[in-house]
Amino acid sequence: MSDERPRVVIVGGGFGGLYAARALARAKVHVTLLDRKNHHTFQPLLYQVATAGLNPADIAAPIRRILRHQDNVTVLLAEASAIDVAGRRVILRDGDPVPYDQLILATGATHSYFGHPEWAAVAPGLKTIEDALEVRKRIFFAFEAAERAEDRAVHREWLTFVVIGGGATGVELAGTLAEIARKTLARDFRRIDPREARIILIEAAESLLGAYVPELREKAREQLVRLGVEVRLGTMVTGVDEHGVLLGPQPGERLAARTVLWAAGVAASPLVRSLGVPLDRAGRVQVEPDLTIPGHPEIHVVGDTATLLQNGAPIPGVARAAIDGGRYAAADLLRALRGEPRPPFQFHNPGMLATIGRGAAIADFGRLKLSGFVAWAAWLLIHILFLIGFRNRFAVVLEWAVAYLTYDRGARLITGTLPEATTAPEVAAPARRGAPQDGARPATVSPNAPRDGD
Repeated sequence: MSDERPRVVIVGGGFGGLYAARALARAKVHVTLLDRKNHHTFQPLLYQVATAGLNPADIAAPIRRILRHQDNVTVLLAEASAIDVAGRRVILRDGDPVPYDQLILATGATHSYFGHPEWAAVAPGLKTIEDALEVRKRIFFAFEAAERAEDRAVHREWLTFVVIGGGATGVELAGTLAEIARKTLARDFRRIDPREARIILIEAAESLLGAYVPELREKAREQLVRLGVEVRLGTMVTGVDEHGVLLGPQPGERLAARTVLWAAGVAASPLVRSLGVPLDRAGRVQVEPDLTIPGHPEIHVVGDTATLLQNGAPIPGVARAAIDGGRYAAADLLRALRGEPRPPFQFHNPGMLATIGRGAAIADFGRLKLSGFVAWAAWLLIHILFLIGFRNRFAVVLEWAVAYLTYDRGARLITGTLPEATTAPEVAAPARRGAPQDGARPATVSPNAPRDGD
């Protein structure tokens, strides 16, 4: 017997796609959710995986498990390569077509290197679990390589970390890196002092966190400086390679650093180019007020893949906007199937939060502006509430409680292929703890050199 229910295809298992699928739980439609990953990732906490505060499974959950009680949903592990708008089909990477009557595109965003794709190899961004593990590997390998370095210049390069981009991700990474160096790793090495690490946050604009009010932007900068982060505002990056970054117009200033992390720009998923509709500079679809594309009311685009002006400003690319957009698209397509009026999408921003470090954050809830410990506590609570699944929430609460009490980070694993390190030094036995020393710890240590007492 054929299934005559309308076919709804959702591409993307992020916030927008997942919440759209859940909103259709009781609808008389058949939903097919496509994603190239088998899991939903809580992206706002990716930086916690990258900095060893959490394990990947703490912020991810299998899509099939999330939707297992929803009988009208089929989940397919597949990558969409194009949309056949005229034929109402999603074309998969292996060539198979998936027909639809209604389509929701929620494919999210990827990194943008502003015309320099070659920078991606030396300055990884943070959009997926794989990205987070790569960043984690580079961060902790840098300290290991510094421990081995005999040359003082090489030692300094490995202990210099550059974060490019002063948005929420860049601020979170820089602040957490400072805590790792000053607290987490302070007593773990014998030949280096991790507290000597230099953390540099570079932002091209004249302030951090441009979506916030000036008062909170300045508080964020002050909290970063207190953590030991060097904040460079109004500074353009003109070159990136495996040994550092070039700043400003030619000839420019060069910062020698072996670890460069990218948090400066995003671009929409390239899948939307096949729609044949206007895109903005970041490759996002310029959607209609009901989140559909011009001329095709059966196609909704939500989350970071879409751009829409409300009250003269674009809807922010935050998780809450994607969630609300996904829910709206689900309700709107059902209204279309019933022949009912379709009111425009209205996003009501409940507030924005950014964390800087332990007990340091900012929060903007409209009239209520918070900073410091209170904002940090609000950030913790809200992120825990939005995590999907009791197991994830319990694991995150436990990890954060331990980290708060001890400054320890339990996921400090270096996995995968290691980067190229420095030339190996002479093998030396660790020096005696508590041995006398005169002056600062040297970058080059002979086999019999003393080290600081703990």
